[in-house]
Amino acid sequence: MIAFVGSVFSPYYAWAQRRSKSVDPENHCAINLAIYSPGNKRWTMTERSAASISRNQTDFVIGPSSLRWHGDHLRVDIYERAVPFGQRVAGHFKLFPRQLFNFSTSLDDQGKHRWGPLAPSARIEVELDSPKLKWQGNAYFDSNEGDEPITIQFKDWDWSRAELSGGRTAVIYDVRQKNGVEKLLGLVFHPDGRIENFDPPPRQALPKTGWRIQRQMRNPSQASLEILETLEDTPFYARSVLSSELLGERVTSFHETLDVPRLSSWAVQFMLPWRMPRVK
Repeated sequence: MIAFVGSVFSPYYAWAQRRSKSVDPENHCAINLAIYSPGNKRWTMTERSAASISRNQTDFVIGPSSLRWHGDHLRVDIYERAVPFGQRVAGHFKLFPRQLFNFSTSLDDQGKHRWGPLAPSARIEVELDSPKLKWQGNAYFDSNEGDEPITIQFKDWDWSRAELSGGRTAVIYDVRQKNGVEKLLGLVFHPDGRIENFDPPPRQALPKTGWRIQRQMRNPSQASLEILETLEDTPFYARSVLSSELLGERVTSFHETLDVPRLSSWAVQFMLPWRMPRVK
């Protein structure tokens, strides 16, 4: 689940920014929820205007859905419609951070794009009425923010997150900027609040997606790297689950690849409204 203020993938936001340099990001908000359970797959990302949102220090309301801090946990209530067939997506989940972090680092040379995990390790309780799903498991919660569209600074990036022994979480950000400069982050977040830098292993090429996006992953060798499942295969973005090696451990990595030129192409911008409808 991703909550957007100024939806970074929104074609409506991109079109508004082309017309004016002063665009209110709160006029382009959305909740993206992807459900991958066999037989219950749903995907929703309806964009809403500033007239349908409100937010303060603890609450963020987007149309009928909301995110709210309740003491020791974040509660998310979802009431959306999936695309393309309009099925209901309704229910709630609760995220209980094991440790909150106040950490942020830049992803680009200019410091205009920043990322940081709020709860790199958390417990989640999911209870949905439509589709009917109920489960508990491990979760991860982070935040990205920027002062300009990502299309200005970036060419592409690969991101991955893996759970390590001892309750630790490792994140790798492998960023290629348009100016040719690469930025590589390797960080381990400890359950006691410590943050440790590490040197990620060499870059390995993964098989291209159905849309011919080149995925890459930091791993000691090509032989020990395996795609377990591709969850999202779109013209500009891929989300995958990998079996890989990291810091001497065999891990399951959650992996994402973003191809920025593909995102900004006229063909993709034309297709996006079918996937991301907008209402007031």
